[in-house]
Amino acid sequence: MSVVLAFETSCDETGVAIVRDGREVIANVVASQIDVHREFGGVVPEIASRQHTRVISQLTDKVLRDAGMPAGEGIDAIAATIGPGLMGSLLVGVSFARALAYAWNKPFIPTHHIEGHLFSVFLAEEAPEFPFLALVVSGGHTQLIQCSAPHEYEILGTTRDDAVGESFDKVARLLDLPYPGGPSIQKASANGNPEAYDFPRAMREKGGLDFSYSGLKTAVLYTLQEAKGKANIADVAASFQAAAVDVLLIKTRQAIAQTGAQRLIVAGGVAANKLLRERLQGELGIPVFVPPFAYCIDNAAMIAAAADSRIRCGAALPVDTPPQAGMSLV
Repeated sequence: MSVVLAFETSCDETGVAIVRDGREVIANVVASQIDVHREFGGVVPEIASRQHTRVISQLTDKVLRDAGMPAGEGIDAIAATIGPGLMGSLLVGVSFARALAYAWNKPFIPTHHIEGHLFSVFLAEEAPEFPFLALVVSGGHTQLIQCSAPHEYEILGTTRDDAVGESFDKVARLLDLPYPGGPSIQKASANGNPEAYDFPRAMREKGGLDFSYSGLKTAVLYTLQEAKGKANIADVAASFQAAAVDVLLIKTRQAIAQTGAQRLIVAGGVAANKLLRERLQGELGIPVFVPPFAYCIDNAAMIAAAADSRIRCGAALPVDTPPQAGMSLV
């Protein structure tokens, strides 16, 4: 039995969680900074790191109280995200976690943010078996990853410019919709016609399994400029969302054909998108595993799950691994 206390501070959510055996979430809290960054239309790194500093101690106290583990009683290890992410934000979580591990004489497990998203599916009631293909779609990452075994990965495709989550945020800004863009565009799309505008599906037949979303964002911009304020926002949002999801489906089908994958997992904040979930689960012909909505966004429970697996496999990263803003998964 293993109980891991974990911290996630890679961007603008402060997450603290306690997870048993990589599957059972004992306590989990996430402090969102959406309201703080909304007026800027995106995350301001310096503000994000300051917000983490303000709340991380109180959130830790709350999680320990909720779990009935005062002063770390029953905690076997402490984990934190070391990258990728905003450097200032990463330093807050890693420094706090390392200090706590030292004070409590517990092992510290550095953990990769994307690996956390991969292991978020193990927090659901029904979890996949290895090997599987993974589609990771978050604010800063769009990747297809072949997962042969725990901690054995091959990046099959990644974004060449904007990640899909970034494109949602940028298009929402063009449409004067609230930040973050994902939920705003999904809501606006509910009353729109997804075939109203024929937006491009970039790199549909070329570029291997890589993605590109900057052209789609630019096409929306030109459409709005040509409409001179008369565009139907719901139709633009629905057409953009359809194009963005189409590209994910196209590349995922290609990856399944290329690898012969028998199961797919989908993780990251964009995995909460209703249209994406419905199409992936209804059109691919293989089992699709998606984490519960609470674990799609950045959270510490997924970091604890990944750290628990590292401990069990004897594959923990060196304890002195430094935070890295652009840290690669492989």
